[in-house]
Amino acid sequence: MTERILLATTNPHKLDEVRAILEPLGLRVDGLDAMPNLPDEPVEDGDTFAANARIKAIHYATATGERCIADDSGLVVDALDGAPGVHSARYAGSGATRAERDRANNDKLLAALAGIRRERRTARFVCAMCLADPDGRVIAETEGAFEGVIADHPRGHNGFGYDPLLHVPDAGCTSAELDPEEKNRRSHRGAAARAMAERIRASGS
Repeated sequence: MTERILLATTNPHKLDEVRAILEPLGLRVDGLDAMPNLPDEPVEDGDTFAANARIKAIHYATATGERCIADDSGLVVDALDGAPGVHSARYAGSGATRAERDRANNDKLLAALAGIRRERRTARFVCAMCLADPDGRVIAETEGAFEGVIADHPRGHNGFGYDPLLHVPDAGCTSAELDPEEKNRRSHRGAAARAMAERIRASGS
C-alpha cells in the first residue's frame, strides 16, 4: 500500500508543487481538504519559520493520526534586519481579502525601503519544512531560499504576496514575471521539498 503523507495546506498550488517532488518516491500526498474532519488551526507563535513549521507539523500529525509535512515561509529583507520575516503575511495588518493584504504589505515594504540604495535591498524568500509522526516526533526539517533584490515598484502577475517586488537579477525580472515552470524550479518551497525528499529517501521511510 502506498504510504500517505498529509501536507498541512488547503492551497492547491502548494499541494501540486510538493506532490511533484514527493510522489515519485512512492508517497501519496494529500492536503488538509482530504480530511473528513478538519482540525482547528494551531497558534503559530514561533519566532522563526522553522519553529512555526514545527508547530503546524506536530499539531496536524497528532490531531489526524497521519504523518504530516508543514511549512512556513516569508520574505527576509537584509536592510530591515530580516523583516517582515515570520510576520510576512500580516506585515501591514490590514486588508479583508488576500489581494488587499498583499497590496498593503507591498506598500508598507516599499515605504520602509524608501531611500535605500539598490545594492542594500537584498532579500530572499525562505521556506522551512517539517515532517512529523502522529506521536509528535519530528522526523526531518529542511529549509530552502530564493534570492533576489527588492524592486522600486511591483511588476508582473504570476504569483502573489511579495512576488511582484522580488527582482531576480540573473533572470532580469521579478518573481511574478517568471513563467510558472521557471518559478517552481527556483522556488524556496521547491528547494525545501527537494531537501525533504532526500531526507525521506535516505531514511528509507
